[in-house]
Amino acid sequence: MPALATVPKSRIPFCPACGSPTKLAVPDGDEKMRAVCSSCGRVHYENPKMVVGCLVEHDNKVLLCRRKIEPAYGLWTLPAGYLEVGESAAEGASRETLEEACADVEIVSPFAQLDIPLIGQSYIIFRARMKTPSFSPGSESLECELFALDDIPFDSLAFSSIIVTLRMYIEDVKAGNIKFHYCTINKRIGAGPSDLRSFDIDNHLAV
Repeated sequence: MPALATVPKSRIPFCPACGSPTKLAVPDGDEKMRAVCSSCGRVHYENPKMVVGCLVEHDNKVLLCRRKIEPAYGLWTLPAGYLEVGESAAEGASRETLEEACADVEIVSPFAQLDIPLIGQSYIIFRARMKTPSFSPGSESLECELFALDDIPFDSLAFSSIIVTLRMYIEDVKAGNIKFHYCTINKRIGAGPSDLRSFDIDNHLAV
């Protein structure tokens, strides 16, 4: 028996304008399937989400938070989260760091932009330093800790984006030249969504 074709599903099941169900269709002049309202005909686009965060440096260590929420409960990450409407990427990264690690930081420079096409996310990570050497777990963190680069718990990191960011940072520090990085993170064929290490890094640029 031939395999059944996978029927794509929209992540916008109802029209935000009138509340009617949407259907997947290719609008006139377009090339991709979109969520089109079955009643008013409006086309709704699904765009990537921006995630912003900070790589906080202090005494040759970096600040990590252990997650108190899903996904990846109990695993370590850089303080980061979704950018809010009305704030810049730098403002959002500082806010997330304050919320997750109760650390008031000053942005030093952008460090990396990482695109993850499979899940529709783009990360911007900034290097930052604490204005005062004070931090503690926020409501979304079990604990926060400064890690020396050789002690970073790579076996317990939460996301592929964090693994890639920290690897790049360690390489730069050891080379004595911290750069700005851009890359795409692509899951390998057959990898499950929870397999954080079965990915490839493509289009890596470092300047």
